[in-house]
Parts: sequence; structure tokens; C-alpha cells
Amino acid sequence: MSSKESFFRHVAQTSDAPMALEIDRAKGPHIYTKNGQKYVDFISGIAVSSLGHRHPKVVEAVKNQVDRHLHVMVYGEFVQDPQSDYAELLTSQLPESLDRAYFVNSGTEANEGALKLAKKHTGRHKFVAFHHGYHGDSHGSLSVTGRDVYRDPYKPLLPDVHFLDFNSYDGLDVIDNDTAAVIMEPIQGEGGIIPAQKEWMQAVRRRCDEVGALLIFDEIQTGFFRTGSLFAFEQYEIVPDILCLAKAMGGGMPMGAFVSSTDIFKSFMHDPPLNHVTTFGGHPVSCAAAHATLRELLSGDYGAKAQKIERLSRKILTAGGIAEIRGRGAMLGMELQDRDLTQKVVEDCLEKGIILGWTLHSDTLVRLAPPLIIEEKLLRETLNTINNSVLRFL
Repeated sequence: MSSKESFFRHVAQTSDAPMALEIDRAKGPHIYTKNGQKYVDFISGIAVSSLGHRHPKVVEAVKNQVDRHLHVMVYGEFVQDPQSDYAELLTSQLPESLDRAYFVNSGTEANEGALKLAKKHTGRHKFVAFHHGYHGDSHGSLSVTGRDVYRDPYKPLLPDVHFLDFNSYDGLDVIDNDTAAVIMEPIQGEGGIIPAQKEWMQAVRRRCDEVGALLIFDEIQTGFFRTGSLFAFEQYEIVPDILCLAKAMGGGMPMGAFVSSTDIFKSFMHDPPLNHVTTFGGHPVSCAAAHATLRELLSGDYGAKAQKIERLSRKILTAGGIAEIRGRGAMLGMELQDRDLTQKVVEDCLEKGIILGWTLHSDTLVRLAPPLIIEEKLLRETLNTINNSVLRFL
């Protein structure tokens, strides 16, 4: 049985029409298939491969750690250099109130941990989230995801979750003395690449402070220079109480974290001890990869590169069928005029060697999230191909 036959016969499917590219290898901004095709990965594995595929410094760190040890103990019991060194580097780039990191394996796990931490610290059980927000597919993170298409098949979910309109001042009084936390993306990803307005975000922060609710920032997609700054919250001149990270964090390895203060994290240490644990969270190989990734990101001008990607995208993508380019940095959404055009453009670009993506359950929005290492020549060529594809089907 071929690999493709095994894929369709034995790998659990999540749709009836997977892309099913047969991957041979990947390097930099490119993915190569077994039939010899080369593709520009213009979605970075959904905002994961910000340093491209198999960045040499990340690969070196992985190989070095594999030669030392793999898993040795569940999270938090043994002192492991990759965990400690990375936690020190990561928190050194954050405000003083975000001085401890709890490492997990994915974004949804980071959000799960953040929700539990907020409940444990505040003694409250109510959450406030936002319509069209997306925080993951496990039961807790799904409970605060504001998309009924994901939620309805799995109800009942967590009780006492309230949804507000994103970027709207109406209803902020729902954040009250019973609220454990407000959870939000600074830029809604699956909701359509919608940035939060700065003044509104600051109003949410003030309201949380007034009632003693924690503010959780889901920066699973926006972190690590994707939007032009190391973390998107920097652009809003506020600091969350809990910061959730993943995707680009591990440089291609499974890695996530929720970061908060020493004081808030104390609640995980008692009543009972070990009340939030993970077996593979903070895996030494993933931590080594994440450490190498962050060192590389801090050593270059990746924020400027993300901003340049945005400028060129807005300059080149001007075909009449493009209704809007929105987002920040290298986290952009191209809104097309209708579903038919969107499907044709995505399929045409794939035939031309460009991997694009629709946001989940969106008919007209195309995700643009190229790796930050993409060279200007290839970036321009790719953007022009996309623009010409739109023109072709008008």
C-alpha cells in the first residue's frame, strides 16, 4: 500500500477533501512533493514556520538535544536545561509581571491552562469571550470560541461563558465581579483577520482592572514578530495578565506556553498540589528548538520584515476582485468579492505552485502568512502571481 493509500485508509480525516500533497521535504519558504513539485508555502503551515522550514539553527539545536536526552519526567519535576534556559530567555523579553512560563504542546493546551489558572487564582467561574473568536478545539477552549459552527456539535460546553461583539463598547459591563477572565485575540484569526482597535482594547483592560478579572491574550498566531512586533500586545500599550503562545514558538516543533506572574501561578501549587500537570509539555527537544528560534528572531530584523511583507502586499494586491487587505505585518487576510472567485484563485495558485489557505469556514477570505525569511524577489513574484490570478477570473 502506498503512503497516499495508507493516508486515506488509516489516518483519521477531518474533511472529505484534504489537499493531500505528498510531502517529500521542505526547506526555507518551499515545500517539495514526491512528484517533484515545488511550492511556495505562503501560509507558513498556518503561521508556524515563521523562520521557514528546517531553519539550520533550529535543526542544529534539535540534533544536539536528541544526543543528550529526550523525555525524562513529567513537567516540573526535574531540572532540564532546555526548559530553564528557554524560560529565562522568553521572560526576559516580557514585562516584569509576565515572569513565569508553563510549557505545553499546543495552542489549545495553552488556552486550557490559562482558563484553569484564571479560575483557580480568582475563585470565580465566569468567562467573557468574543463573537468570531477562535481559541482551539478541546472542550475548554472550544467553550470560549465564538463560532457556533464549531460549538454546536459538542454542546453542552462550559457554563457561564458570555460572548460580546469584538471592537464594540456595548456590553463591557458584562465583565463584572463574577468574571474570572476575559479571553481574546489581539487580531482575530479564523474570525477573518480582524485587528482589535487600540482604544477599545485599552477599555477592556481598564474594565478588567476595575472588577478584578484577569485578561488573557491568545497570541497563538500573532506572537513572535508575525504582526511586526515580538508580541502584538506591545502595539496596544497594555499588558495581559496571562499570555498564551504556540505556533511559531517551536520553529516547527510542537510547543506552546501560557505565561503569567509568580503570584498568579502560586495557585497551581496548592489545594491540591499538582492540580495542573502535563506529561510531554516542555519536551526538551521542543524547548531546544524554541530557544534557537527565539534567539534567531531576536538577532535579526524580523519585525521590519513582517512590516515589509504588509507594505508590499497592500501595494501589489490591487486587482478589482479584491475587496480588502486587512491585518498587520505578515498576518493578512485578502477578502475577495465572492466565494466562486475565492475558490478559483486558491486552486489556480496551487496549480502555479503557491499554497494559500481559506480561513476555516470562510467563503471569501484568503489567508496570507508567508514565512518571515522570504526574500523580496520571491515575495514580489508570489504576490504578482496571486494578483494576476484574481484578474484572470474577473
